Amino acid sequence: MAVQVHHVIDGPADGVPVVLSGSLGSTLAMWEPQVAPLTEAGYRVIRYDHRGHGRSPVPEGPYELADLGGDVLALLDELGVEKAHFAGLSLGGMTGMWLGAHAPERLSSLVLCCTSAKLGPPEMWADRIRAVRESGTESLASAVVGRWVTPAFDPERRAELERMVASTPDEGYAGCCAAIEVMDLTGELAGITVPTLVISATEDPSTPPPHGKAIAEAIPGARYAEVRGAAHLGNVERPDEFSELVLARLAAR
Repeated sequence: MAVQVHHVIDGPADGVPVVLSGSLGSTLAMWEPQVAPLTEAGYRVIRYDHRGHGRSPVPEGPYELADLGGDVLALLDELGVEKAHFAGLSLGGMTGMWLGAHAPERLSSLVLCCTSAKLGPPEMWADRIRAVRESGTESLASAVVGRWVTPAFDPERRAELERMVASTPDEGYAGCCAAIEVMDLTGELAGITVPTLVISATEDPSTPPPHGKAIAEAIPGARYAEVRGAAHLGNVERPDEFSELVLARLAAR
C-alpha cells in the first residue's frame, strides 16, 4: 500500500514537472544543488523523501521496489500530475527503472544517475540490515558517506551528509536495503521505452561506470554520460556537470 511521502515543490506552478528521487540514506536535501538550475529554466521541481526516510512515514519493512514506485505514482496522483520527467540517483534510479518498466505512461523522460539494475551480492545487504538493526544508522554514517564523496570533498559538507544518514530511521533504512537485496531489473530494461539518459561518476565505488553502461546498453535508445572526479553522490560533488546533463535531457525531444 502506498504511503503519502513528504515532498517539497519549487519553481513555477505552471512549469513542466520534474521529480527528483534520492539515494538510500538521504533526504530530499541532497538535490539542493539542482533546484536553482532547474527552476531558473522554468521547471516545477518536485523533491521527496523515500518512505522510511526524512520526514516521510516509516511503515514496517521490508519494502519492495514496487512499494517505492507506487509511492511516486501516489504522489503524482495527489499533485494532479499526469506525466513528469523523473531523475533518480542510486535507489532513486532503481525506482525510476521500475517506473519506466511498469508505468511508462506517467513519465516524459528518465535520468538514471549512479545506479544499478542489480546490486549484489544479497549477503552484503543482509549484513547491512543486521548492522542497522543492531547498531542504528549512526554506526554506518561515516562509511556510507565515504562512498558518497571523494576524499577531497569539503569536510563541513561531509559532516552534514553524515548527519543526514545518521538521522535516517533504522526501520526505513533497513526496509529499503531489503528492496535492493532482492532487486533484479536486468530483465525489464529492454522493455523501457521512455527516453533515457544514464549518468555515471568515474570515482563511484558503489555503482561504478560498468553498472551505468550496462543499463544504457540494455534500454533501447538510451544515452550514456560520465562525470569525472565524483563518487556516488555525483550530483552533490559535481553539481554543475550533473545539472547541465539533466537539463539537456529534459530539453531534448
